[in-house]
Amino acid sequence: MQVWQLLLIIVVVVAAVLAVLYFLGKRAEKKQNEQQEQIEAAKQTVSMLIIDKKRLPINKSGLPQMVIDQTPRLMRRTKLPIVKAKIGPRIMVLVADERVYDLIPLKKEVKATVSGIYITEVRGVRGSLEAPPKKQKFFARMRSRLLSYADSKKGSDNGTASKSKGKK
Repeated sequence: MQVWQLLLIIVVVVAAVLAVLYFLGKRAEKKQNEQQEQIEAAKQTVSMLIIDKKRLPINKSGLPQMVIDQTPRLMRRTKLPIVKAKIGPRIMVLVADERVYDLIPLKKEVKATVSGIYITEVRGVRGSLEAPPKKQKFFARMRSRLLSYADSKKGSDNGTASKSKGKK
């Protein structure tokens, strides 16, 4: 088999894979749009007191068994942003949207837009909500420490040089 024949086969296989991925992506996008429409139709604004929030696997989250049974098998191992909140007299376990999860404050009252067991939007009852500052990663912390150490060394070198010149 010659090189051009091998390259032709590889190009055809790659084109076929890309075509399949394109059509699967279109189908997934259509499903997502339908789900978003259903969420928008069922949403309501609720005042709630946030008790706890964690990222947990769905089977350890405390959600109803019917919800756990309806989730796909691959999704059961992933960790979801779970929020335990007091809505009126009831304590409920809800799933937060990834965009909203960081904004949810602990032990505070918020007004949230809820669709079923899904929190889609959060607003503060007393003032605005601010996301906590992101933690720096390990290497970023080390780099900033090294830079600040180097700057302090430069400053101390300049200071000692000027003092020694003044004494002579």
